[in-house]
Amino acid sequence: MNQQNEIRPSAEVRYGEELKQLASHDKYEKPEGWKLSPKAVIHYLVGGRLDNDVVIEPKYLGNRKLLELCIATLLTDRGLLLMGLPGTAKSWLSEHLAAAISGISTSMIQGTVGMDENQLKYHWNYAELLQHGPSERALVKSPVLRAMEDGYITRIEELTRMPTEVQDILITVLSEKMMSIPELNMEVYAQKGFNVIATANDRDKGVHDLSAALRRRFNIVYLSMPETLQEEIDIIHFRLGQIQRDLNLEKYKVPLQHLSDLITIFRELRNGETEEKKSKIKSPGSSLSTAEVLSVLQTGIQHSIHFGTGNLEPSDVASSIISTVIKDPYQDKAAWDEYLESVIKNRKGWKPWYEAFSSASES
Repeated sequence: MNQQNEIRPSAEVRYGEELKQLASHDKYEKPEGWKLSPKAVIHYLVGGRLDNDVVIEPKYLGNRKLLELCIATLLTDRGLLLMGLPGTAKSWLSEHLAAAISGISTSMIQGTVGMDENQLKYHWNYAELLQHGPSERALVKSPVLRAMEDGYITRIEELTRMPTEVQDILITVLSEKMMSIPELNMEVYAQKGFNVIATANDRDKGVHDLSAALRRRFNIVYLSMPETLQEEIDIIHFRLGQIQRDLNLEKYKVPLQHLSDLITIFRELRNGETEEKKSKIKSPGSSLSTAEVLSVLQTGIQHSIHFGTGNLEPSDVASSIISTVIKDPYQDKAAWDEYLESVIKNRKGWKPWYEAFSSASES
């Protein structure tokens, strides 16, 4: 398999040279089972220069104290649960923490409403089971079980989408650091370096509340949306640059004013008021996170390249913005139409946006 052609390499592949350089310059004590010391993990996440002038690219733009709390949690016997609205970089942070600490970020389970306990524990190779009966050879281990055996971090995405009875399997894993396999009359005990990083989004439909017992096994860290417009611009500009490099689109620049205007639209609709806090706005039901802004920008760049002038204009993103905002054809459309006529139409310098949205709505 050609890793150079992968659409999205894992963090440990993409930033393999950075991790190698950090490890070779790491002068601090590494916890048993960790590839880097906690200070080197922080360096990997926030970026900076090494002694040999190698530049470490930032992975997370946000509160350093929050990152320190996450890393300190993973040094304890508790798991780490990252909670927040969609688009707050929970999965992104989870991936990079696992890559820096364990050197592997791909040990992952995706939580779904229909999953059963075997996906967290183990199941069987039934051909082997029927021929030879229960044996370690017939055992198909889950990512959690493999991580316990080998002593590295495993990730669980969307923990609250799992049924409660499946979630509760983690209670024994996190408290006793053990998983029982009664069919083989054996127990698997976690090796040093093992831990769990889970993510959850409490706005998702079909959420299953975590039991008090399971909550006690996690240290819960809340990731919030960017507080200021400039902070969100910095985050999206940074992530967009990474995405453009991955897609070989670095030469296509997004005008900063268009980027600022686009993010302002999303922030105002999300927060229910104009950025200058002079007017209240009806908010649509969609989350309108930074992830949606990035999606709109990527679509707009491709539209501009193949159907436009090659320079991103409001007309390149108008249809994508409208389809992102309007999920409910009645409630969301009413909120959008009101915002278009009362804010965008009357805002100085925003005539191109109003015309682009009006044209997209008619088509």
